[in-house]
Amino acid sequence: MKALIQRVSHASVTVEGEKIAAIGHGMLALIGVEKEDGEAQVDKILHKLLNYRIFSDENGKMNLGLAKSEGELLLVSQFTLVADTSRGLRPGFSQGATPEHGQRFFDLLFKKAREQYPHVQSGQFGADMKVELLNDGPVTFMLEC
Repeated sequence: MKALIQRVSHASVTVEGEKIAAIGHGMLALIGVEKEDGEAQVDKILHKLLNYRIFSDENGKMNLGLAKSEGELLLVSQFTLVADTSRGLRPGFSQGATPEHGQRFFDLLFKKAREQYPHVQSGQFGADMKVELLNDGPVTFMLEC
């Protein structure tokens, strides 16, 4: 499982012209599910999402996780994160989960995130989403589990 996380001032997801999710200060996490991923990877990536220290403390150092910074979390499924781009000029998706497998574990991640942290929103799995964000920093990291 992969997560491309970005510290944002705000972010939102629009599907078919309707804004379905929006957050203020916090983290946008683009989530890629691989075919071998299961509940263990969900738990590991969730722990990182909630605790990875990308927010500034009172001294301007990146020492705070999401909860300590009182930020919000926006989860967005992104199949292309699992692409193999090491060869040629076309991405390969042999490591990507099937749509059913991907949705199952993305939905599980969202469910568990909402159980552990109250300020979580989500895009719509498999939809043609328009994601808007204002990256704060910019601060962007790739997390893998």
